[in-house]
Amino acid sequence: MSQSVLSLKNVTIYQEAKSILTEVNLEVNHGEFLYIIGKTGSGKSSLMKTLYADLPLTEGEGNIVDFDLSALKEDDIPFLRRKIGIVFQDFKLLPDRTVNDNMLFVLKATGWTDNAEMQNKIEEVLNKVGMKDFGKKMPHQLSGGEQQRVAIARALLNDPELILADEPTGNLDPQTSAEVLEVLKKINANGKTIIMATHDYALLMKFPSKTLKCEDSKIFEVIQQRNA
Repeated sequence: MSQSVLSLKNVTIYQEAKSILTEVNLEVNHGEFLYIIGKTGSGKSSLMKTLYADLPLTEGEGNIVDFDLSALKEDDIPFLRRKIGIVFQDFKLLPDRTVNDNMLFVLKATGWTDNAEMQNKIEEVLNKVGMKDFGKKMPHQLSGGEQQRVAIARALLNDPELILADEPTGNLDPQTSAEVLEVLKKINANGKTIIMATHDYALLMKFPSKTLKCEDSKIFEVIQQRNA
């Protein structure tokens, strides 16, 4: 297996016909935790959407979890997304079913068939995010932070090589945001690669890690200044 989980070379990121980011060169190795920061409209989400093939890569070379993004066919996208866990700002839980049934839906949709194996997997991922006692709850019975923990658990179901978290704390208060970050950092410490887009600079100070910034159509690494 290659050291690199993501490689972009001379990539231009487009939103429809408009170029948002140019000359993107990026290498992410297994086990890294990477922040992507920048103002609203700077290209963070467009970059993330390109990585999980919601936007096509039409210029430059891109390889993610051994898939060639520039040659990706429509039929390949579900297979790519099984190797990537995606966490969204707005949780995207199905409101009409329990936490357990939300998990079951994903497992069945990605080819799992054995009921005992599915139940064991659901228990395992909920336990990892501190939500093992919440399986019978409906999403509306959970706080925002609890819903995001469930969303992170859902992203872990197929044991992805990479987790893409697009503003995962955007709808959460500072205390809950820090708790969600602690969950993600713990998952990263167990070997998962995580790329997280955020505009929450307080989190970067509290949980420093390698950081890239989108600005003026470019993306570049920034060196964080720690408070004395």
